[in-house]
Amino acid sequence: MPKTKRNDDTTIVVNKKASHDYFIEDKYEAGLVLQGWEVKSLRNNKIQLVDSHVIIMHGEAWLLGAQIVPMASASTHHIADPTRTRKLLLNQKELARIFSGIQQKGYTCVCTRMYWKEHIVKCQIALAKGKHTYDKRTVEKDREWNITRQRTMQKVSKL
Repeated sequence: MPKTKRNDDTTIVVNKKASHDYFIEDKYEAGLVLQGWEVKSLRNNKIQLVDSHVIIMHGEAWLLGAQIVPMASASTHHIADPTRTRKLLLNQKELARIFSGIQQKGYTCVCTRMYWKEHIVKCQIALAKGKHTYDKRTVEKDREWNITRQRTMQKVSKL
């Protein structure tokens, strides 16, 4: 009997603010070094990526600012730090590309989404360039124009 493939959505959280504040250029998939209570909280979607970013220190990538809220049923003898820095697992070529990208003016590395890949938590990080306020306004105008155009096309097709 063949195994059936599940089409469940494996996304834990998406950082929508990153796509609003940055032009996303290169995307990378990284593993995360987590503690047991953090994995349990991720299963309940108790995470926030809004102000998170990635730094490279001593040849290793670290995720800063991601808040994983500890569950009430977490261990009582372990003190859970929701904003601790978490190590990202990347190979040396990816680390070198990210490091050289971050060195350019206006570029940073942000976490765009977190998801399950089988039983492992993966983090999608992206090399991103910051948007100015006028860039954000033009994106908003383009989005509104596309919505208006779609509505008029639907009205015309109904006639």
